[in-house]
Amino acid sequence: MIDPAVSSRRDTPWIGDDPRFTELRAAYRRFVFPVTAAFLLWFLAYVLCSAYARGFMATKVVGNVNVALVFGLLQFVSTFGIALAYSRFAARRLDPLAQALRSVLVSQPIAPAPAGRGGDQELTENQA
Repeated sequence: MIDPAVSSRRDTPWIGDDPRFTELRAAYRRFVFPVTAAFLLWFLAYVLCSAYARGFMATKVVGNVNVALVFGLLQFVSTFGIALAYSRFAARRLDPLAQALRSVLVSQPIAPAPAGRGGDQELTENQA
């Protein structure tokens, strides 16, 4: 739970100090970084093959359908596959952590900023 005594902010608890937030960020990064790298490599391979392996990309697969067309369509398929995989991952792994953090924030009152602090701790519509 967020402990205001060890919070990096003096007058309000900060969600970044909660270990569950660290776990949430780590889980997000464990999914997003490798998948992003894999997709970018796949896309780069497609672009490089299109530019430098024209003979290979022009190879007919079925009728007038060549390797370049198949690879291009697979770019769309992989994009939608990644979106579906992320949606399932988030529902299974990220959403429960986020909901736990949200319930902690809702249950703890936010102290108003002291006068003269420049307004950096003022409540916004999202916090109210």
